[in-house]
Amino acid sequence: MTMQSRSLQLVDTFSIDSLVFNEVAVFEPGPSQVLVRIHAVSLNYRDLMVIRGHYNPHVQKPLTLCSDCAGEVVAVGREVTQWKQGDRVVANFFPEWQDGPLTSAAAASALGEAQQGVLTEYRTFPAHALVHLAENLSFAEGSCLPCAGVTAWNSLVSLGQAGSESTVLLLGTGGVSILGLQIAKLLGAHVIITSSSEKKLQKARELGANATVNYRAEPEWDRHVRALTGKQGASHILEVGGAGTLPLSLRSAARSGFIALIGVLSGVEQPMNVLPILMNGLRMQGVYVGSVRMLQELADAFSSAGIAPVMDHVFPFAQAQDALRYMASGDHFGKIVIEVVPSIATSV
Repeated sequence: MTMQSRSLQLVDTFSIDSLVFNEVAVFEPGPSQVLVRIHAVSLNYRDLMVIRGHYNPHVQKPLTLCSDCAGEVVAVGREVTQWKQGDRVVANFFPEWQDGPLTSAAAASALGEAQQGVLTEYRTFPAHALVHLAENLSFAEGSCLPCAGVTAWNSLVSLGQAGSESTVLLLGTGGVSILGLQIAKLLGAHVIITSSSEKKLQKARELGANATVNYRAEPEWDRHVRALTGKQGASHILEVGGAGTLPLSLRSAARSGFIALIGVLSGVEQPMNVLPILMNGLRMQGVYVGSVRMLQELADAFSSAGIAPVMDHVFPFAQAQDALRYMASGDHFGKIVIEVVPSIATSV
């Protein structure tokens, strides 16, 4: 069986305007593979970096974009027993990272850069790369989990071991931070979140944020974080800003605090004073998404709690480039989703 799958691809110039919709051949799944009809794809800042050539200027083209999707199984290989036609699934960011620490082989399986991505109508996956999507989460909501959601889960749960006694500091109101807010509240943690927008900070408070900081009004926001915590600092920090915000995060951290290094929105290089790390016994860990096991844990936790990822806007497939431009604007709160199959046709 061979079919054509419409895909949005990076073909030539590194630019949103240069992206092209192409028909790509999709073959019958191999013995241990699953063919998935993709219903929804969510965007991450990483996708913009890939498109602009900032993530890997030597990426192999043509490249089908994006890493995060949810859909339904349409065919399985002869050795596959855990999936059947009609199952609702989410694919992991790293198809080959099952559990345990990240390996070089697992890292080489990253979707939407090292491997072909998911912004397409049909795609085959290894059977072990998929997790079950519960009926109380839509395909669009499920597509928000693999990168941003698992990154936040890994930072706060798998590595951070946050709990009800924790104070979590979140930078900005993008996908990782808002999913981090939802996860932190599930854990019973106290949450502080930053933004330059009072409107976004109000939305964060409505989601359960205990305190907010406008970093435009208070450029030295570390002082405000320490004041909000009785000069103790935050026990857990999801550092999505990068080089430009890391010095402030270091000064915001509690003794023996944990800083998850996640993003590079403000750059990757800057002279840094390492004394706070030494004197306060801080633990810093680079967090590069997570495993299939973490994805299933997150999906189960959200389903059981009856909560869903916060989606700012859902774009139709034909307007995928507009969705990317909207992400580039930075105006979003939470996740941006591209619906490959209209939801009216996928309601359950």
